[in-house]
Amino acid sequence: MNLSQKLLAREAAGRPVTVGLIGAGKFGAMFLAQARLTRGMQVAGIADLDLARAQRQIATVGWEPERSAAASLDDALKTGRTHVGPDAAALIAHPGIDVIVEATGVPPAGIRHALAAIAHGKHVVMVNVEADALAGPLLAAKARAAGVVYSLAWGDQPALICEHVDWARACGFTVIAAGKGTRYEPHYHASTPDTVWDILDKYLSISDRGSINPKMFNSFVDGTKSAIEMTAVCNATGLVPQSDGLRFPPASRFALAEVCKPERDGGTLERAGVTEVVSSVDRQGCDVPHHLALGTFVVIEGETEYARRCFKEYAMLPDQSGRYAALYRPIHMIGLELGISVASAALRDEPTGAPTGFRSDVVATAKRALKQGEILDGEGGFCVWGRQTPADVSLAQGLLPLGLAHGVTLLRDVPEGAALRWSDVAIDTTDIAVTTRREMEAAFGAAPDQIP
Repeated sequence: MNLSQKLLAREAAGRPVTVGLIGAGKFGAMFLAQARLTRGMQVAGIADLDLARAQRQIATVGWEPERSAAASLDDALKTGRTHVGPDAAALIAHPGIDVIVEATGVPPAGIRHALAAIAHGKHVVMVNVEADALAGPLLAAKARAAGVVYSLAWGDQPALICEHVDWARACGFTVIAAGKGTRYEPHYHASTPDTVWDILDKYLSISDRGSINPKMFNSFVDGTKSAIEMTAVCNATGLVPQSDGLRFPPASRFALAEVCKPERDGGTLERAGVTEVVSSVDRQGCDVPHHLALGTFVVIEGETEYARRCFKEYAMLPDQSGRYAALYRPIHMIGLELGISVASAALRDEPTGAPTGFRSDVVATAKRALKQGEILDGEGGFCVWGRQTPADVSLAQGLLPLGLAHGVTLLRDVPEGAALRWSDVAIDTTDIAVTTRREMEAAFGAAPDQIP
């Protein structure tokens, strides 16, 4: 790793890596907290529709008032300060910006911003994993064709998992499984923004409920965020989903290799080469000791007796047979680590994970019996949750991507637990998210492992 030295060289040359941040929410704010301390990097502009919130976030993470007082982007680039405004399009179009960080969390906005950034020759760090799950393979292909980088966001779990997979393969190991930890019980799929508090209050001490968005938190609880993140990993690494999606087996960090190996060898996986998310609670709702709720992992196979002996000698957390072993990272620090992606894109022309094919999808699944005429409320809401599904199955059955299951009207009843189809809803065929998704399906549907 020599990114810090490369950043210092840019600082010494008077050419810091210039960044435009779109979306000053939690992730964006955490990035700003460290960006102000990163030599050789300048956040020249922040675009957010809620300027008051953006200024509050800036103040919360320790920025001095004068740091964000630039009158314009031109002024910011001359003075080393930051311009804060509502116009994302102007931020993307400015020739002085090297890297765009898309952190809105809204799929159509993320797709629109990424396409515009690529058209203007900017690198894109896609914090918006919802947009990546919906159309990332196409966005990455367009970026490669334009000679710029499209990257997953370091510090978020998908990019960290991609790094695990890359490490394993670069060492010559076969990857059996890769994924993350979370808190999961089967009934969580029915959780809504109203009932999520019954779950959160069991393990989080939130004294001020007004400080969090229950719909956003619910997407983590009901399994949707896990499906989105593992879809990003599959599309970036070549791993594939299990046919029935994530199984969420309980596992401690020390039992990862025992649990996340194929069923034929006594594990829980349908096959080798898949993504999985392990639960920090067992099926009785009791905490698993030494769980991996905030961490990431990879399980590898030792294909020689010598490698298997080394697994044991060097405490590589092998399974009982000694054939499989796990490596894990106990935590992720999301936006505090995002500078790695920014620097890698600008200074190495390398992403920290990027889609290479369309292997996995996230499909909208009914939380309850849905009725004709209802308007779906998307990720984390009252109507649907997202299930990870093989891309070929999603395409063959015409299943509705979760990223398009917001603000659309049901044309027919859908039973609880059923996957929704495109034909079940009234779709605006002119919406940029819809047209980009359809373009991606056409580009990748016939040969999901082929990079255009």
